[in-house]
Amino acid sequence: MIQEIKIKNFLSFKEEVTFSFEATKDTFAEEYQVVEVTKGVRLLRFAMVYGANASGKSNLLNVFHFLHQFWFYKPDDMDESTGVIPFKLDKITTNEPSSFELIFYVNSTKYWYQLELDEKQVYTEKLFFYKTVQPTLLFHRELMDGQSVINFNPAAVKVSSIVREKISVECLKNMSFFAARDKVNATIPEIDLAKDWLKKQIMPVVSPRTRMFEYAEKLMLDNKEIKSYLLNFVRVADFNIADITTKIERREIAQDLFDFLINRPEITEQEKEELKKDRFVPTTKTDFIHTVHNERGKEQYNLSGELQSEGTKRIFGLEAAIYEAIQDNGVLFVDEVETSLHPQLLRFILLNFLRKESSRSQLLITTHYDPLLNDIDDIFRKDTVWFTEKTKSGHTDVYSLTDFKGLNRLSSIQKAYNYRKFGAYPEIDL
Repeated sequence: MIQEIKIKNFLSFKEEVTFSFEATKDTFAEEYQVVEVTKGVRLLRFAMVYGANASGKSNLLNVFHFLHQFWFYKPDDMDESTGVIPFKLDKITTNEPSSFELIFYVNSTKYWYQLELDEKQVYTEKLFFYKTVQPTLLFHRELMDGQSVINFNPAAVKVSSIVREKISVECLKNMSFFAARDKVNATIPEIDLAKDWLKKQIMPVVSPRTRMFEYAEKLMLDNKEIKSYLLNFVRVADFNIADITTKIERREIAQDLFDFLINRPEITEQEKEELKKDRFVPTTKTDFIHTVHNERGKEQYNLSGELQSEGTKRIFGLEAAIYEAIQDNGVLFVDEVETSLHPQLLRFILLNFLRKESSRSQLLITTHYDPLLNDIDDIFRKDTVWFTEKTKSGHTDVYSLTDFKGLNRLSSIQKAYNYRKFGAYPEIDL
Protein backbone atom coordinates (compact mmCIF):
# COMPACT_ATOMS: atom_id res chain seq x y z
CA MET A 1 0.00 0.00 0.00
CA ILE A 2 1.11 3.56 -0.68
CA GLN A 3 1.68 5.77 2.34
CA GLU A 4 2.83 8.98 0.67
CA ILE A 5 4.49 10.51 -2.35
CA LYS A 6 6.55 13.69 -2.63
CA ILE A 7 6.92 15.48 -5.97
CA LYS A 8 9.13 18.40 -6.97
CA ASN A 9 9.66 20.12 -10.32
CA PHE A 10 7.45 17.83 -12.40
CA LEU A 11 4.66 19.02 -14.71
CA SER A 12 2.75 21.68 -12.71
CA PHE A 13 4.47 20.83 -9.41
CA LYS A 14 7.25 23.40 -8.96
CA GLU A 15 7.74 23.38 -5.19
CA GLU A 16 7.75 20.11 -3.30
CA VAL A 17 4.25 18.81 -2.56
CA THR A 18 3.16 15.78 -0.54
CA PHE A 19 0.12 13.57 -1.05
CA SER A 20 -0.59 11.00 1.65
CA PHE A 21 -2.87 8.02 2.24
CA GLU A 22 -2.06 8.08 5.94
CA ALA A 23 -5.22 8.13 8.07
CA THR A 24 -5.88 10.58 10.87
CA LYS A 25 -6.99 9.43 14.32
CA ASP A 26 -10.61 9.66 13.21
CA THR A 27 -12.30 6.27 13.73
CA PHE A 28 -15.23 6.78 11.33
CA ALA A 29 -15.63 3.83 8.89
CA GLU A 30 -12.29 2.51 10.09
CA GLU A 31 -13.26 -1.15 9.67
CA TYR A 32 -13.43 -0.94 5.87
CA GLN A 33 -11.67 2.29 4.84
CA VAL A 34 -8.49 1.98 6.91
CA VAL A 35 -5.84 -0.76 6.94
CA GLU A 36 -3.32 -1.05 9.78
CA VAL A 37 -0.32 -2.23 7.74
CA THR A 38 1.87 -2.44 10.82
CA LYS A 39 1.46 -1.38 14.44
CA GLY A 40 0.59 2.31 14.59
CA VAL A 41 0.54 2.85 10.79
CA ARG A 42 -3.00 3.23 9.41
CA LEU A 43 -3.45 3.77 5.68
CA LEU A 44 -6.54 4.80 3.73
CA ARG A 45 -7.94 2.67 0.94
CA PHE A 46 -9.56 5.62 -0.82
CA ALA A 47 -8.95 9.31 -1.55
CA MET A 48 -10.55 11.90 -3.84
CA VAL A 49 -9.06 15.10 -5.22
CA TYR A 50 -10.98 18.30 -6.00
CA GLY A 51 -9.80 21.38 -7.83
CA ALA A 52 -10.53 23.75 -10.68
CA ASN A 53 -9.78 22.81 -14.28
CA ALA A 54 -6.03 23.02 -15.02
CA SER A 55 -5.23 23.06 -11.29
CA GLY A 56 -3.11 19.89 -11.45
CA LYS A 57 -5.53 17.12 -10.44
CA SER A 58 -4.72 14.97 -13.46
CA ASN A 59 -1.02 15.71 -13.03
CA LEU A 60 -1.13 14.14 -9.58
CA LEU A 61 -2.28 10.88 -11.17
CA ASN A 62 0.17 11.28 -14.05
CA VAL A 63 3.04 11.21 -11.55
CA PHE A 64 2.29 7.53 -10.96
CA HIS A 65 1.90 6.92 -14.70
CA PHE A 66 5.30 8.47 -15.39
CA LEU A 67 7.04 6.61 -12.58
CA HIS A 68 5.65 3.23 -13.64
CA GLN A 69 6.71 3.84 -17.24
CA PHE A 70 10.16 4.98 -16.18
CA TRP A 71 10.78 2.16 -13.69
CA PHE A 72 10.35 -0.60 -16.26
CA TYR A 73 11.05 0.93 -19.69
CA LYS A 74 14.28 -0.28 -21.33
CA PRO A 75 15.61 2.36 -23.76
CA ASP A 76 17.60 1.21 -26.78
CA ASP A 77 20.37 3.72 -26.18
CA MET A 78 21.39 6.47 -23.80
CA ASP A 79 20.24 9.25 -26.12
CA GLU A 80 16.54 8.58 -25.45
CA SER A 81 14.74 10.97 -23.11
CA THR A 82 13.83 9.76 -19.64
CA GLY A 83 10.34 11.14 -20.28
CA VAL A 84 10.38 13.48 -17.30
CA ILE A 85 8.87 16.95 -17.82
CA PRO A 86 10.02 19.70 -15.41
CA PHE A 87 7.94 22.74 -14.43
CA LYS A 88 7.98 24.86 -17.61
CA LEU A 89 6.67 28.19 -16.30
CA ASP A 90 9.97 29.20 -14.71
CA LYS A 91 13.26 29.66 -16.55
CA ILE A 92 15.19 28.28 -13.56
CA THR A 93 13.25 25.06 -12.95
CA THR A 94 13.30 24.18 -16.65
CA ASN A 95 16.99 23.41 -16.29
CA GLU A 96 16.80 21.73 -12.87
CA PRO A 97 16.21 18.04 -12.10
CA SER A 98 12.87 16.64 -10.99
CA SER A 99 12.64 14.62 -7.79
CA PHE A 100 10.28 12.04 -6.32
CA GLU A 101 10.01 10.15 -3.04
CA LEU A 102 7.62 7.26 -2.50
CA ILE A 103 6.91 5.49 0.78
CA PHE A 104 5.00 2.22 0.41
CA TYR A 105 4.38 -1.07 2.18
CA VAL A 106 4.71 -4.57 0.80
CA ASN A 107 2.74 -6.59 3.33
CA SER A 108 4.13 -5.15 6.60
CA THR A 109 7.55 -4.13 5.22
CA LYS A 110 8.07 -0.41 4.73
CA TYR A 111 10.07 0.86 1.73
CA TRP A 112 11.33 4.34 0.89
CA TYR A 113 12.27 5.09 -2.72
CA GLN A 114 14.05 8.24 -3.92
CA LEU A 115 14.68 9.46 -7.48
CA GLU A 116 16.29 12.58 -8.98
CA LEU A 117 16.60 12.98 -12.74
CA ASP A 118 16.28 15.30 -15.70
CA GLU A 119 15.33 14.65 -19.32
CA LYS A 120 18.72 13.12 -20.14
CA GLN A 121 19.91 11.23 -17.07
CA VAL A 122 19.33 9.95 -13.57
CA TYR A 123 21.40 11.68 -10.89
CA THR A 124 20.43 9.60 -7.88
CA GLU A 125 18.19 6.61 -7.20
CA LYS A 126 17.92 4.95 -3.79
CA LEU A 127 15.85 2.30 -2.07
CA PHE A 128 15.60 1.80 1.69
CA PHE A 129 13.61 -0.59 3.83
CA TYR A 130 12.83 -0.53 7.53
CA LYS A 131 13.83 -3.30 9.90
CA THR A 132 13.55 -0.84 12.80
CA VAL A 133 12.40 2.77 13.04
CA GLN A 134 15.51 3.78 11.09
CA PRO A 135 15.79 3.18 7.33
CA THR A 136 18.34 0.68 6.00
CA LEU A 137 19.82 1.41 2.57
CA LEU A 138 19.41 -1.39 0.00
CA PHE A 139 20.99 0.21 -3.06
CA HIS A 140 22.34 3.61 -4.07
CA ARG A 141 22.72 4.58 -7.70
CA GLU A 142 24.47 7.83 -8.67
CA LEU A 143 25.92 9.52 -11.75
CA MET A 144 29.71 9.75 -11.93
CA ASP A 145 31.56 11.00 -15.03
CA GLY A 146 28.44 10.45 -17.13
CA GLN A 147 28.03 6.82 -16.04
CA SER A 148 25.67 5.14 -13.58
CA VAL A 149 27.44 3.71 -10.56
CA ILE A 150 25.44 1.26 -8.42
CA ASN A 151 26.36 0.25 -4.90
CA PHE A 152 24.56 -2.25 -2.69
CA ASN A 153 24.60 -2.22 1.09
CA PRO A 154 26.48 -5.45 1.97
CA ALA A 155 24.96 -5.44 5.45
CA ALA A 156 21.45 -5.77 3.98
CA VAL A 157 21.80 -7.25 0.47
CA LYS A 158 23.89 -10.20 -0.66
CA VAL A 159 24.91 -9.51 -4.27
CA SER A 160 27.94 -11.03 -5.95
CA SER A 161 30.43 -8.79 -7.70
CA ILE A 162 29.49 -10.41 -11.02
CA VAL A 163 25.78 -9.58 -10.61
CA ARG A 164 26.58 -6.05 -9.44
CA GLU A 165 28.78 -5.54 -12.50
CA LYS A 166 26.13 -6.90 -14.86
CA ILE A 167 23.43 -4.61 -13.45
CA SER A 168 25.81 -1.63 -13.63
CA VAL A 169 26.59 -2.38 -17.29
CA GLU A 170 22.89 -2.72 -18.17
CA CYS A 171 21.90 0.45 -16.28
CA LEU A 172 22.13 3.24 -18.83
CA LYS A 173 22.17 6.74 -17.41
CA ASN A 174 18.64 7.40 -18.73
CA MET A 175 16.93 4.32 -17.26
CA SER A 176 15.83 3.08 -13.86
CA PHE A 177 17.74 0.62 -11.72
CA PHE A 178 14.64 -1.61 -11.75
CA ALA A 179 14.64 -1.88 -15.56
CA ALA A 180 18.34 -2.78 -15.54
CA ARG A 181 17.87 -5.28 -12.72
CA ASP A 182 15.12 -7.02 -14.77
CA LYS A 183 17.69 -7.73 -17.50
CA VAL A 184 19.98 -9.70 -15.17
CA ASN A 185 19.21 -13.25 -14.05
CA ALA A 186 19.78 -13.11 -10.31
CA THR A 187 17.96 -13.32 -6.98
CA ILE A 188 17.87 -10.22 -4.79
CA PRO A 189 14.83 -10.87 -2.58
CA GLU A 190 15.02 -7.70 -0.45
CA ILE A 191 14.92 -5.51 -3.57
CA ASP A 192 12.80 -7.75 -5.78
CA LEU A 193 9.94 -7.71 -3.27
CA ALA A 194 9.67 -3.94 -3.75
CA LYS A 195 10.33 -4.04 -7.51
CA ASP A 196 7.66 -6.65 -8.15
CA TRP A 197 5.13 -4.77 -6.04
CA LEU A 198 5.74 -1.56 -7.99
CA LYS A 199 5.44 -3.41 -11.30
CA LYS A 200 2.28 -5.38 -10.52
CA GLN A 201 0.34 -3.34 -7.97
CA ILE A 202 0.63 0.16 -9.50
CA MET A 203 -2.14 0.07 -12.12
CA PRO A 204 -2.52 2.25 -15.26
CA VAL A 205 -4.32 5.59 -14.91
CA VAL A 206 -7.93 5.54 -16.17
CA SER A 207 -8.79 8.81 -17.93
CA PRO A 208 -12.13 9.90 -19.48
CA ARG A 209 -10.65 8.89 -22.86
CA THR A 210 -9.44 5.42 -21.83
CA ARG A 211 -11.17 2.69 -23.85
CA MET A 212 -12.44 0.89 -20.79
CA PHE A 213 -14.99 -1.36 -22.50
CA GLU A 214 -12.29 -3.02 -24.63
CA TYR A 215 -10.32 -3.55 -21.42
CA ALA A 216 -13.32 -5.30 -19.82
CA GLU A 217 -13.87 -7.43 -22.93
CA LYS A 218 -10.31 -8.75 -22.79
CA LEU A 219 -10.60 -9.57 -19.11
CA MET A 220 -13.91 -11.37 -19.59
CA LEU A 221 -12.36 -13.54 -22.30
CA ASP A 222 -9.58 -14.61 -19.95
CA ASN A 223 -11.43 -14.80 -16.63
CA LYS A 224 -14.93 -16.19 -16.07
CA GLU A 225 -14.95 -14.88 -12.50
CA ILE A 226 -14.73 -11.30 -13.77
CA LYS A 227 -17.69 -11.92 -16.07
CA SER A 228 -19.71 -13.27 -13.12
CA TYR A 229 -18.70 -10.28 -10.98
CA LEU A 230 -19.67 -7.76 -13.68
CA LEU A 231 -23.00 -9.46 -14.34
CA ASN A 232 -23.87 -9.43 -10.66
CA PHE A 233 -22.89 -5.75 -10.42
CA VAL A 234 -25.07 -4.60 -13.33
CA ARG A 235 -28.00 -6.67 -12.06
CA VAL A 236 -27.82 -4.99 -8.67
CA ALA A 237 -27.45 -1.62 -10.41
CA ASP A 238 -30.67 -2.32 -12.39
CA PHE A 239 -29.32 -2.39 -15.96
CA ASN A 240 -31.80 -5.18 -17.01
CA ILE A 241 -28.85 -7.09 -18.49
CA ALA A 242 -29.39 -10.82 -18.05
CA ASP A 243 -26.18 -12.12 -19.61
CA ILE A 244 -23.09 -11.25 -21.65
CA THR A 245 -21.34 -13.24 -24.35
CA THR A 246 -17.81 -12.34 -25.43
CA LYS A 247 -15.94 -14.12 -28.20
CA ILE A 248 -13.21 -13.66 -30.79
CA GLU A 249 -14.31 -13.27 -34.40
CA ARG A 250 -12.25 -13.03 -37.58
CA ARG A 251 -13.22 -10.03 -39.66
CA GLU A 252 -12.03 -9.19 -43.15
CA ILE A 253 -9.91 -6.06 -43.46
CA ALA A 254 -11.83 -3.42 -45.41
CA GLN A 255 -10.44 -2.66 -48.87
CA ASP A 256 -9.48 0.95 -48.10
CA LEU A 257 -7.60 -0.12 -44.95
CA PHE A 258 -5.97 -2.99 -46.84
CA ASP A 259 -4.78 -0.57 -49.55
CA PHE A 260 -3.38 1.75 -46.90
CA LEU A 261 -1.52 -1.05 -45.11
CA ILE A 262 -0.12 -2.68 -48.25
CA ASN A 263 1.25 0.63 -49.58
CA ARG A 264 3.06 1.76 -46.47
CA PRO A 265 6.70 2.47 -47.37
CA GLU A 266 8.04 0.66 -44.28
CA ILE A 267 6.25 -2.65 -44.97
CA THR A 268 8.50 -5.49 -46.16
CA GLU A 269 7.79 -7.80 -49.09
CA GLN A 270 7.31 -10.72 -46.69
CA GLU A 271 4.76 -8.73 -44.69
CA LYS A 272 2.94 -7.83 -47.90
CA GLU A 273 2.68 -11.48 -48.90
CA GLU A 274 1.38 -12.46 -45.44
CA LEU A 275 -1.20 -9.68 -45.59
CA LYS A 276 -2.39 -10.82 -49.01
CA LYS A 277 -2.73 -14.44 -47.82
CA ASP A 278 -4.73 -13.58 -44.71
CA ARG A 279 -6.94 -10.50 -44.95
CA PHE A 280 -8.71 -11.34 -41.71
CA VAL A 281 -7.97 -9.93 -38.24
CA PRO A 282 -9.18 -11.21 -34.86
CA THR A 283 -11.65 -8.88 -33.15
CA THR A 284 -13.54 -9.13 -29.89
CA LYS A 285 -17.34 -9.19 -30.11
CA THR A 286 -19.57 -8.75 -27.06
CA ASP A 287 -23.35 -9.15 -27.03
CA PHE A 288 -25.64 -8.13 -24.19
CA ILE A 289 -28.81 -10.09 -23.45
CA HIS A 290 -31.45 -7.65 -22.20
CA THR A 291 -34.60 -8.69 -20.36
CA VAL A 292 -37.76 -6.64 -21.01
CA HIS A 293 -41.35 -6.90 -19.80
CA ASN A 294 -44.06 -5.93 -22.25
CA GLU A 295 -47.64 -6.86 -23.20
CA ARG A 296 -46.42 -10.30 -24.24
CA GLY A 297 -44.74 -10.85 -20.90
CA LYS A 298 -41.04 -11.38 -20.28
CA GLU A 299 -38.76 -11.39 -23.34
CA GLN A 300 -35.01 -11.35 -24.00
CA TYR A 301 -33.14 -9.61 -26.80
CA ASN A 302 -29.54 -9.65 -28.00
CA LEU A 303 -27.88 -6.26 -28.47
CA SER A 304 -24.29 -5.75 -29.59
CA GLY A 305 -21.79 -3.80 -27.55
CA GLU A 306 -21.91 -0.99 -30.11
CA LEU A 307 -25.56 -0.36 -29.18
CA GLN A 308 -24.88 0.07 -25.46
CA SER A 309 -24.70 3.53 -23.93
CA GLU A 310 -21.34 5.10 -23.11
CA GLY A 311 -22.30 4.94 -19.45
CA THR A 312 -23.00 1.19 -19.59
CA LYS A 313 -19.69 0.51 -21.35
CA ARG A 314 -17.75 2.71 -18.94
CA ILE A 315 -19.35 0.93 -15.98
CA PHE A 316 -18.12 -2.42 -17.29
CA GLY A 317 -14.59 -1.08 -17.75
CA LEU A 318 -14.40 0.70 -14.41
CA GLU A 319 -15.76 -2.26 -12.48
CA ALA A 320 -13.38 -4.63 -14.29
CA ALA A 321 -10.46 -2.43 -13.19
CA ILE A 322 -11.82 -2.20 -9.64
CA TYR A 323 -12.23 -5.98 -9.54
CA GLU A 324 -8.58 -6.42 -10.54
CA ALA A 325 -7.45 -3.88 -7.95
CA ILE A 326 -9.40 -5.65 -5.20
CA GLN A 327 -8.18 -9.13 -6.18
CA ASP A 328 -4.53 -8.10 -6.56
CA ASN A 329 -4.40 -5.50 -3.73
CA GLY A 330 -3.52 -3.00 -6.44
CA VAL A 331 -3.54 0.81 -6.52
CA LEU A 332 -5.99 2.19 -9.10
CA PHE A 333 -6.14 5.78 -10.36
CA VAL A 334 -9.27 7.22 -12.05
CA ASP A 335 -9.34 10.72 -13.50
CA GLU A 336 -12.73 12.51 -13.55
CA VAL A 337 -14.46 9.42 -12.22
CA GLU A 338 -17.94 10.88 -12.74
CA THR A 339 -17.62 10.84 -16.57
CA SER A 340 -20.79 9.31 -18.17
CA LEU A 341 -22.08 8.17 -14.77
CA HIS A 342 -25.30 9.01 -12.92
CA PRO A 343 -24.52 10.45 -9.45
CA GLN A 344 -26.24 7.57 -7.64
CA LEU A 345 -24.35 5.05 -9.72
CA LEU A 346 -21.09 6.82 -8.90
CA ARG A 347 -21.85 6.53 -5.17
CA PHE A 348 -22.72 2.86 -5.63
CA ILE A 349 -19.40 2.18 -7.40
CA LEU A 350 -17.39 3.86 -4.64
CA LEU A 351 -19.36 2.14 -1.88
CA ASN A 352 -18.95 -1.21 -3.60
CA PHE A 353 -15.18 -0.70 -3.58
CA LEU A 354 -15.04 0.45 0.04
CA ARG A 355 -17.08 -2.48 1.34
CA LYS A 356 -14.25 -4.92 0.56
CA GLU A 357 -13.02 -5.01 4.16
CA SER A 358 -10.23 -7.55 3.77
CA SER A 359 -8.63 -5.90 0.73
CA ARG A 360 -5.48 -3.77 0.75
CA SER A 361 -6.42 -2.22 -2.58
CA GLN A 362 -6.37 1.57 -2.90
CA LEU A 363 -8.36 3.90 -5.15
CA LEU A 364 -7.36 7.49 -5.92
CA ILE A 365 -9.85 9.53 -7.95
CA THR A 366 -10.17 13.08 -9.21
CA THR A 367 -13.62 14.60 -9.54
CA HIS A 368 -15.59 17.79 -10.11
CA TYR A 369 -18.70 16.26 -8.56
CA ASP A 370 -18.88 18.21 -5.29
CA PRO A 371 -22.12 16.60 -3.91
CA LEU A 372 -19.87 13.76 -2.73
CA LEU A 373 -18.68 16.24 -0.11
CA ASN A 374 -22.15 16.06 1.45
CA ASP A 375 -21.44 12.39 2.16
CA ILE A 376 -18.55 13.20 4.48
CA ASP A 377 -19.11 11.39 7.79
CA ASP A 378 -21.98 9.42 6.22
CA ILE A 379 -19.99 7.50 3.62
CA PHE A 380 -16.53 9.06 3.34
CA ARG A 381 -13.97 10.13 5.92
CA LYS A 382 -12.73 13.71 6.10
CA ASP A 383 -9.13 12.62 5.54
CA THR A 384 -10.05 11.13 2.15
CA VAL A 385 -10.54 14.62 0.64
CA TRP A 386 -7.66 16.46 -1.02
CA PHE A 387 -7.42 19.64 -3.08
CA THR A 388 -5.22 20.99 -5.85
CA GLU A 389 -4.93 24.73 -6.41
CA LYS A 390 -2.93 26.57 -9.04
CA THR A 391 -1.07 29.58 -7.60
CA LYS A 392 -0.45 32.91 -9.34
CA SER A 393 2.99 31.70 -10.40
CA GLY A 394 1.32 28.79 -12.22
CA HIS A 395 2.40 25.93 -9.99
CA THR A 396 0.15 23.42 -8.19
CA ASP A 397 -0.30 23.29 -4.44
CA VAL A 398 -1.66 20.08 -2.88
CA TYR A 399 -3.35 19.99 0.53
CA SER A 400 -5.87 18.02 2.59
CA LEU A 401 -9.32 18.93 3.90
CA THR A 402 -8.04 18.01 7.37
CA ASP A 403 -5.55 20.90 7.17
CA PHE A 404 -8.51 23.16 7.99
CA LYS A 405 -9.78 23.68 11.53
CA GLY A 406 -13.41 23.79 12.63
CA LEU A 407 -14.70 21.23 10.15
CA ASN A 408 -17.07 19.70 12.71
CA ARG A 409 -18.80 23.07 13.10
CA LEU A 410 -19.69 23.28 9.41
CA SER A 411 -23.27 22.38 8.49
CA SER A 412 -22.19 21.37 4.97
CA ILE A 413 -18.71 20.63 3.61
CA GLN A 414 -20.10 21.02 0.08
CA LYS A 415 -21.47 24.52 0.78
CA ALA A 416 -18.23 25.54 2.46
CA TYR A 417 -16.33 24.39 -0.64
CA ASN A 418 -18.68 26.33 -2.93
CA TYR A 419 -18.23 29.39 -0.73
CA ARG A 420 -14.47 29.02 -1.41
CA LYS A 421 -13.59 28.18 2.21
CA PHE A 422 -11.03 25.63 1.05
CA GLY A 423 -9.79 27.25 -2.15
CA ALA A 424 -9.27 24.88 -5.11
CA TYR A 425 -12.24 26.51 -6.83
CA PRO A 426 -12.51 28.16 -10.28
CA GLU A 427 -12.20 31.94 -10.16
CA ILE A 428 -14.70 33.09 -12.77
CA ASP A 429 -14.79 36.82 -13.40
CA LEU A 430 -18.26 37.61 -14.83
